[in-house]
Formats: sequence, structure tokens, C-alpha cells
Amino acid sequence: MPLWVLVLAALPFWPTAAGPLPVDRAFTASAAGDGVAVIHASCDPCDWGVEGREAAALRVLVDGKYSQHLLLARGSDDADYHVSLGRIDAGEHRLRIEADPALSAKQAGAATVSRVDIVVITPAGDDYVAQSMAPILYARPNTVGRFTDLPVFMWYEIVPVPRGRQFRYSVIFTNEDGGTATDRLMATWGRTTDIEFVYGVTLDRAGTIVAEEFQGPGHEVPPFRGRHEGAHPLLWVSTDNNMVSESGPTEVRYAPAPQRFDLADVSREAVMDAHPWTYTVAAREMVRERKIADDAAPGSGRIPDLKRYVFVEACTELQNAAVTFAVQAADASGASRWFDADRGVPEFRIVRTGCFRGAVPLPAGASEPGAVRFKAYPAPPPREGEPPRKEPPSVTLTRVNRVFTVDDTYQPRPSRFTWTGAAPLAIGGEWYEVRAAR
Repeated sequence: MPLWVLVLAALPFWPTAAGPLPVDRAFTASAAGDGVAVIHASCDPCDWGVEGREAAALRVLVDGKYSQHLLLARGSDDADYHVSLGRIDAGEHRLRIEADPALSAKQAGAATVSRVDIVVITPAGDDYVAQSMAPILYARPNTVGRFTDLPVFMWYEIVPVPRGRQFRYSVIFTNEDGGTATDRLMATWGRTTDIEFVYGVTLDRAGTIVAEEFQGPGHEVPPFRGRHEGAHPLLWVSTDNNMVSESGPTEVRYAPAPQRFDLADVSREAVMDAHPWTYTVAAREMVRERKIADDAAPGSGRIPDLKRYVFVEACTELQNAAVTFAVQAADASGASRWFDADRGVPEFRIVRTGCFRGAVPLPAGASEPGAVRFKAYPAPPPREGEPPRKEPPSVTLTRVNRVFTVDDTYQPRPSRFTWTGAAPLAIGGEWYEVRAAR
């Protein structure tokens, strides 16, 4: 359930009818806290998948001070954008939303704000703690005005750690211009978005901050010693695969309001499932950036039409090994065939333990999948500088959470089937098959 829905039941909020920009609204906070606005907005004829029409850019100001930019990446349909407003003192305040033509696509058209809901979360409970410490993300320099790798969603988890509890914040970006190639991204992660842990903060049992960390270049996770705005850490997206740094040159920034998720027995991609519009935006970026081709070969960095893919989420207990899957479907001639997710490329296999998402393309005209099977392989050799692995290789399949395709808007259809159990997979052995219930 979205954060603002959770808090509206207990705290005052201010819905405002709006319209053409600028929107300038007063609101009163009966007590100090941290603010969240849900901005219902659209632009027409903007389209994230069409060059020159990608999005309209909005500037959000609180009490006359710049808060953040908001790109209306979800197009001409009225959509809700959840943003953090930062520390709000008790008393009268003013929220202003205005167009920024300089950062809008030239042919995006006018933006319209249909409604704004404002809530101030007061200092009580985990909702406030999480909201008050949510990161503010400064744009990567080579994305400003280019409509690529946009941070569109933030969530947090609360996990126990030896010193207390850690609040872990992750961000969904529309893609990554560097890092994993798109075809490998689909095979091993089942998505074209980039999902990154960006910041963690540990509180002891008394609620005192005892440690902060962030995911920096090279996927290093050093202590965070950068600046804060209130309790909000300031992070600069600094690499083409969306790692962050404690400082940077850009002033354009984004502040998506975080929502809480429990990812027990599911992959991180379950957050996208709960917000299926993220699939649509990511797919539209693939179309615009010409990363989709009907004849895309494995290893080319491009992918076939996303509507031809079957997405699989499963969970394993994996150690020093790799795993892949295949789906069974009838091709256009009616012949039943198996289609391997690794497509003959060892780098397209999954090498992480826990729940994972992957995807495999079927030929045009193929049927819906009727079965999925899994196979274990030896782990790839250690990278240069990595120590040799001493653990014995092993893989046990424990869950199949979802097997699905996407519709014409690139959003997930209902899952074909699920399975739970404990099936050891012999390294280099036979496939283990799971069939859909009839």
C-alpha cells in the first residue's frame, strides 16, 4: 500500500484541485514533521518512447525554495507522482509547481496538474523515520535534458543488523546506459530497468543513528560522510550504471517518496510488479533508444520485442554454482519446444543465491508457456583479483513464484503457475521440470 495512503488515515492532509501550471497552493501543518506530496499530473502529447516528446519537466518549490524537479515520464494519462518535500515546520506553508521549459522535451506539450495531496508525517513510528531519512538524488550530469536513466521509484526495507535495525533504500531507474548489456540484463534480471541499493542507515535500539553507508562506484559500500538536508542524505548519481557519490556537479535533483516493501521469499522485481507502470516506462525507453530488434542475437546487446518474453521468478539456495531455466511452449507451427534462458551464453546464467527474476524470448507466434525447468552448472571462474572459491558447489530449487508474459502495454499478465518444494539440482546434471497445473 502506498505510504501516503497509510498515513492519511491518521494525519491531516490537504487535497487541492489544480489545473494548468503554475499551481500555487497554501497548506497548514498542525505539527512539525516531514512532508509528502502526491502530484496527479499528465502532459499531452508527451510520450517517453518518442524522441522529442519524452516528458514535461516540473519544478517543485516549498515556501519559495527549490525542492526538486519532476519529469512526467508516464505520459498523457493522469498519473500519481509521490515526492518528498523535506522538513515541514508547524504553521503556514506554500507549495508551488511550475513548468521548466528548458528541461522539457521540445514537443512534450503542456503539463496539467489535476490534483495535489499533501501530508505531513509527524515524528511517530517507522513511517516517519523512513520518510525523514529518505535520500535526495541529484541527477547524473549526462542525463540532464536527455531523458534517460531516470529515477522513478524509491522503496525501503527494514532489516535487523547486529547494532539494531537498518533502513535500506533502493531506487528503480528506467535503465542503465553503462554496466550490464540489455540482453544479459533480461536473461539474468528479467527487466531493463536498473535497480540499485543507494543508501543504508542503522539505528540502535534507542533510535540513534550509529552508521550510514551508500553504494558508490565499483559497487563499493563505504561509510557515508556527506551532507544532509535535515536528516535526508544528499547523493549524486555519478556513474553510467547509477552508482552514487557524496558530491557532484549537478543541481537538478529528484526526491521520490519511499514506500516500504518486505521482500521475504520474492525478488526485488516484485516492487515493479506492485507498480506495473514501471514496466511500461522502461519498455518505452528501450524503443526510443533503439535497443529492440526483431533479429537481436544473444550477445548483441539488443533484445527482441519485450512482448515475446516469458518472465520467470524462482528462488534457490545456491553456492559456488550457476543456474538457468528454460520454458516449454509451442512455436508458430504448433510444435512443442524448450527455449533456454541462457541462449547458449554462459554469462546469461544466474550466479546469485535467493530469489531471482530472469526472462527468455520466444519466437513470434509462440503459445503461452506450459512448463519451466531448471539446470545447475559450475560457477564461472573467479574474476581477476578474486580469491579462489573453496565452497563445494550446490543448488537447491525452493520456489517458483511467477511465470508470466506482458500485455500490449508491457505490463505483467497473471502468473501461469507457482511451485514450492526442495529440489536439489546436480551440477551439470539433468533438468528439473515444473509444469503448470491443468
